[in-house]
This record gives sequence, structure tokens and C-alpha cells, in this order.
Amino acid sequence: MISAQLRACLDDLSRRIDEKEEAALHAAWQGFLEGGVKSGVFVPPRRTPKPPGVVWPAININDTLHDLDLLILDQFAVPARELERGSSMILNVRCNYGVSIVTSQLGCVVVEMPRTQGNTPTTQALPDEAAIRAALDRGVPDLRAGQGAAVFDTGERFLEVFKAYPVLRRWVTLYHPDTQGPIDNAELAWGSAIFLAFYDQPELVHAFLDLMTEHYLAFLRKWFELVPQDGPYGVHWGLMYKGRIMLRDDSLMNLPPEIYTEFVRDREARCLRELGGGAVHFCGRGDHFIEALSRLEGLTAINLSQPWLNDMAHVYAQTVDRGIKLIGFDAAAAAGRDLKGQVQCPRVGIAAGKAPEPVGARRHN
Repeated sequence: MISAQLRACLDDLSRRIDEKEEAALHAAWQGFLEGGVKSGVFVPPRRTPKPPGVVWPAININDTLHDLDLLILDQFAVPARELERGSSMILNVRCNYGVSIVTSQLGCVVVEMPRTQGNTPTTQALPDEAAIRAALDRGVPDLRAGQGAAVFDTGERFLEVFKAYPVLRRWVTLYHPDTQGPIDNAELAWGSAIFLAFYDQPELVHAFLDLMTEHYLAFLRKWFELVPQDGPYGVHWGLMYKGRIMLRDDSLMNLPPEIYTEFVRDREARCLRELGGGAVHFCGRGDHFIEALSRLEGLTAINLSQPWLNDMAHVYAQTVDRGIKLIGFDAAAAAGRDLKGQVQCPRVGIAAGKAPEPVGARRHN
């Protein structure tokens, strides 16, 4: 059942979608991903701004965590805003429960942010080594445990909306929830002590990362059974890439490249291989592991933040020179080198090293 308020907003959103304009925008993105841009940067065409015809309600994100209909209304407000400002972002929505989804299923306590912050939850780490070993003994948990039931129930409700609104089904992508990745989930569940455990208890860390990998794969397999991806292109944060998944590697800013190579790379390679390839996001510095990361089969794109914290000459050598796209990347336009049509920017003329954070830069986004 679609409420009267949601129906009024969805009617308004549907009326404002220009299908020819959306088709042209998708075609431009796909052309970029297929190598159609040969030099410089790719700046997608912008829509004609289309102001709303109804008042979309202001919703506190904390309330959406306990009312899936509010979450759906809040999420459809995202493409509504993109239409209003005439952006070049792909219209998308998701089951927006935060970085806590996977770790909540391990028994980690979900921690909601203050209402004034307007952000999704995180989780507390497991209390001690005994709890970590108990999680290992239990193996992959019930995928409806923790926040899992809310995620899958909300996904089903989104599909009901798409059935009632075919134009939204055609042009608004329901992208996969924030399942993070094996290393980020391991850090969330273990806590900062994991950074010592890489050296003090490597066998236990390997075992825990094996569990995180199996859990990640199981959760997203179940997701893609519910919401199959149409075609070869994934969407995340309004950005398009080839493949299905967006792995998170935020924790790697704190780890040397040899730790990434020994503990993380092969597990990420498995995720990309078994789930159909995709992109990686990381916050902060990543130039120290970018060479090993760029060798992953199935890696098609990288979304990174804070380029001024990175040796970008090295990053470009390991990405654009190897045919790996950089997406959602404001700082590239003034890089002073040939970017070979491998970099997507929302606009040009940004001074390298002084750009605002790209799309997707905040961990609790």
C-alpha cells in the first residue's frame, strides 16, 4: 500500500522525468565507460532543471531507520533534488541503513547518530577476543539478523513502488546497500585493536577476514537475487561504472601495502570475481596500496576522496594509464597531464589538490 503522501510525491517525480533526457544521459555515461572519451575528462551532460510541483517533506534520517515507508520517501527525495538542480548524476535510491548492516548481523550493537547530525548509524565493536572467536564459531549469520530484515523488506517495498511506477523503474536505479567490504567490516566488528592484531595475531585476522568475505558474498548474492542488475553497469551515489559492486577500502589508509597484499587483496579479488566485478571507494590516502589494488581482475573504476592527500601522479599511473576509470572526481581537470578520457568530473576548472570532497567521500554517506 502506497500512502497518499508518498503517492503525491512519486506522481510529481514521475511527471518531471524527461525520458529522452535520461536516455541521453545514460548513453553518455555508457559511452565514457566503453572508452568513447579519448582525451581529457568526461563531464556528463546536465539536465534541464525541473522544479517540484509539490512540497517534499523534510525527514530526519533517524526516523527512516524505524519506518521503511519514511525511508522510501526520503530516498526518492534524492532523485527529486537531482531533477530540481538539473544535475548530471544518475537517478538512484537505496536501502539506506548505513555501514552497520553487515556487522549488526554479527551481534555488534547499532549506534544511531545524534538527530542533529543527519547521518546513518555505525556499530560498536565486539567487546573482546572471546566474542570475535564466538562469531567465527557461528560462521555466516542469518542474513535477516540485525538490520538484514529491514534491508530486504525495504528492498521489496521499493520493487512494489517500481511496479506501480514503470517510469521510475526505467530511470531510477535501486543500488545495493552499504555492505562495505571485508576489511572495513572486519575493522568495524573488531575495533581499532585489529591494527595490532595484523602483527600479533595474524592467523586469527586471516580467519576473521575469511568470515567477513563469506558474509559479504552471501549477503550480496541474496540482494542480487531480490534485485537483479539489468545490464553490465552498476550505479552508486549517482555514479555509473561497469560491474555490480562498490567495495569500500576506507580502513586501508591505516595499513601498509604489504598488509593489503597479504590479508586483503585476494579476498577482494574473490568478491569482484564472484559478484561480477565493479568499483572500489576509499577515503583519505590510498597511493600506498593503489598499485596492488589496480591489478585486481574485474576492477573497473575507483572513487577516491581527498586527492590532495595522495601522490596523484602515482595514482594516475596505476589507474588511467591502465584503463581504470576515476569517477566522482573533482580535482582531475587541472592535473597537468593527459587523463586519456578515463576520468569523470561533475564539472571542469577545479584546481587540483583543492577540490571539495567527491561524491561518496564520507564513510557514513
